[in-house]
Amino acid sequence: MAHDETPRAAQDAQPAVSDGAVTRAGLDRGRTARSFQSLRRELGVAGFGMNLITLAPGERGRVHTHDRQEEVYLVLEGVLTLIVDGVEQVLGADELARVPAKLRRQLVNAGADRLLVLALGASGEHAGRDGRAWTSWEDAGEGSSPQEVPLPEDLPAS
Repeated sequence: MAHDETPRAAQDAQPAVSDGAVTRAGLDRGRTARSFQSLRRELGVAGFGMNLITLAPGERGRVHTHDRQEEVYLVLEGVLTLIVDGVEQVLGADELARVPAKLRRQLVNAGADRLLVLALGASGEHAGRDGRAWTSWEDAGEGSSPQEVPLPEDLPAS
């Protein structure tokens, strides 16, 4: 994803943690001005891009496009003005938008508050439903389609 990339300050960095199977990282929400956190790199993700973009009021990202990659932008905080092929769309917190490949796009913070956007990008076809499920940890075997396995009971209220 072609966005401005500002190195994270050492004191703000929260290194990724891995137990050998699962890698975890934290969102760097401490920034107030333009920054770019490559979560893909921190987590070691190979199949798609994932970045946290911070823009201060009035800041804009580059106008850019991708040959094959579609992108999804999820607004975590603030208001995003997303310009796609010259048409503005405004998204608030907890809203998201998908932009297909080949369309020019720009992320703009026209609001009065900081903007945090999670950008996800990938190319290629999704594999579809390839999951398997079991009714409990004790179940053995190959499992079943998740749609065939009932949801577990809720935990008791505490």
